[in-house]
This record gives sequence, C-alpha cells and structure tokens, in this order.
Amino acid sequence: MKPNAAVGLLACLVLPFAVLPLPPAAGMEPGKACVVLLHGMGRTSRSMEPMAEALRSAGYRICNVDYPSREYSVQELSRSVVPEALLACRSTGAETVHFVTHSLGGLVVRFYLEKHAIPELGRIVMLSPPNQGSEAADALKDNFLYRWFNGPAGQQLGTGPDGIPARLGPVRVSVGVITGNEHAFFDEWLSEIIPGADDGKVSVRRAQVEGMDDFLVLPYSHPFIMEKEEVISQTLHFLTHGRFRHDRTGTGVEGR
Repeated sequence: MKPNAAVGLLACLVLPFAVLPLPPAAGMEPGKACVVLLHGMGRTSRSMEPMAEALRSAGYRICNVDYPSREYSVQELSRSVVPEALLACRSTGAETVHFVTHSLGGLVVRFYLEKHAIPELGRIVMLSPPNQGSEAADALKDNFLYRWFNGPAGQQLGTGPDGIPARLGPVRVSVGVITGNEHAFFDEWLSEIIPGADDGKVSVRRAQVEGMDDFLVLPYSHPFIMEKEEVISQTLHFLTHGRFRHDRTGTGVEGR
C-alpha cells in the first residue's frame, strides 16, 4: 500500500472555543487553528487519541493521522504524510496549522521542513523525539526482529552520520520538546545501555534539538508519554503561549 493511500483516518473536527486562563498569542486562537497529530514508530492514531480529545475540547480542529510507519523510509513518509495532513487541515478553513508529534513523527515533520515551507505553520510540540538519534536504535539495527518490525525508518534512527537525525539542521520554527526520564519495565535493558537519563528509547540529551524554543523533562516513559494528563496540559500551553510552564517542583522538570 502506498503512503498516500495509507494516511487515512483523518479526523478534522471543529468544536466550540474553550476559554484559556491566559490570552493566546496573536493569531494562535484555538478556534482558528488545526492540529496535525503524528504517532510514533509501530503505533497508530489511537495512541494519540487522548491528546486529540483534549485538543478538540480546547476548540482546535484535529487531523489525527494513521500512517504506515513500518513500511517506508522517513523521506517517503515525509513526502506523503505531511502534504496529505496539510490538505486536510486546509480544507477546514484553518488559519494556522500546528503539529504534535510522538517519537518518529517529529523526524517526519523535521525532514519535510528541511525541504518545504508551510506558510500557515504555527507551533510544533515533539514528544520523546530522537532528534539526535537513539542509542537503542544503534544497538538493535542488526537484530532481525527489530529490522522486520520497524522497517526502513527503523534503520534511520541511529546516532551515526548515516542516520536521518545527523542529516537535519537546526529547527527554525517554533518548537517545544517534552521528553521523559522514566522507562517502562519492558525497556529496562535498553535503558541500561543508553547513557544518562532516558525514557527507555531516547536519552534526555538526544531528545533536544538546536533552535528549539523550550524543553521539558517529565517522569514518564517513551511508549506512554503522549497519554499523560500533564503532558497534554503542557502541550496545550505551548501551542497557545509558545512556552511550557516551569512552575512545578520535585517532579523532574528540567530546563534546556
């Protein structure tokens, strides 16, 4: 199945504007914006549905995209998935398009932006992105099961010069990154081979990207970070204000 045909399941909905505690930045009103949600490797749009529901409730139009993350390279996914999502958002009459991505989804958007401008682009929130690659991908790249399950894109997530992250430059748009410093029980062995704090798949250091506007570390794991209430709340805050809230104590929040 070709990527264009597999984008599918784009839910573009408009719900009444929800009053936020602080006024949004100019042009960033939820009622005039569409948010594209891109899931991570081997996941589906269902993994982003808690985030999608919160965004709908806040008044955003939503395009929660199912795409074949295991079947194509990052380049191929970028050329297919992002234009289809933009078309769906534009069809709603949105004035601004934001992105919220998990893991691989962040690289798909970054690769697209290396080649193309999005005139109505607003802000991007990346959740646990391997912006500088992943040591877990380095360790597993020759494993048969890993290669079979993750496909071409899985071979591009390493930290070396041949990986996609090494080919991408600094971000030049408004980007906020949230990553975790806890790992799921089934990722314990991977966590042990990743230097420093990590979420079981990506180190805190390698989640960062040059040019980002804000960075936040929260005590969650890679597979589940996008479902957490606090992460969803911080995502909403960044889309509205261009920054995260750094007013919590004792819960793993870190600056850049």
